Amino acid sequence: MSIFTPTNQIRLTNVAVVRTKRAGKRFEIACYRNKVLGWRSGAEKDLEEVLQTHTVFVNVSKGQVAKKEDLLKAFGTDDQTEICKQILSKGELQVSDRERHVQLEQMFRDIATIVADKCVDPETKRPYTAGLIEKAMRDAHYSVRPGKSTKQQALEVIQLLKGTLRIDRAQMRLRFLLPAKEGRRLKEKLRPLIKAIESEDFGQQLEIVCLVDPGCFRELDELVRRETKGQGTLEVLSLKDVEEGDESF
Repeated sequence: MSIFTPTNQIRLTNVAVVRTKRAGKRFEIACYRNKVLGWRSGAEKDLEEVLQTHTVFVNVSKGQVAKKEDLLKAFGTDDQTEICKQILSKGELQVSDRERHVQLEQMFRDIATIVADKCVDPETKRPYTAGLIEKAMRDAHYSVRPGKSTKQQALEVIQLLKGTLRIDRAQMRLRFLLPAKEGRRLKEKLRPLIKAIESEDFGQQLEIVCLVDPGCFRELDELVRRETKGQGTLEVLSLKDVEEGDESF
């Protein structure tokens, strides 16, 4: 698809149009195909890779640029880049049925890949393949939501699949080094956030090696920093506690 804009004599190719309606008027921006969903999911962070031009149109295909007064009325600013970001985030992506199907299939696969990368069978600690996760998602009739990030949907899929599959987030292995005089008190504060303690050594300082849910890492890190005033340390030994090999249904 090639669009010619007489306003600036720039030929826009490989165009994806994102459209919104504000204050009774239509506004459009020209983006590169396959980049819009990446921006919305957070995978693509470079705006230059997404926008074909930092220009707001009323009609991209005819090259009709939006008037300054209309932008001010609709968006409260005439900053073209800022308006482009708003439209990019919340506007409606204009695609054909075939393109939409391809994009949804890609998101479906991306979600399955994230789930497979983050999860294991909690009994065997073996990972699942992305293909097996895809099959489980289809069996559960999971429908992709284009406006929601793949990471958010992956977390939802994990909860959904727990009804039919032995699956859980792979645990992180951490080492705590805590001041001796504070060790026992801190251990009791840490315990509710720890899944399993693998080893414990009380010498000049308390050393604990344990498994935790990845979602607790930030809270644990902040707790150690706050309670020890920087004297204690938290070390990541492994991001995922898994056994080698793939688990099948």
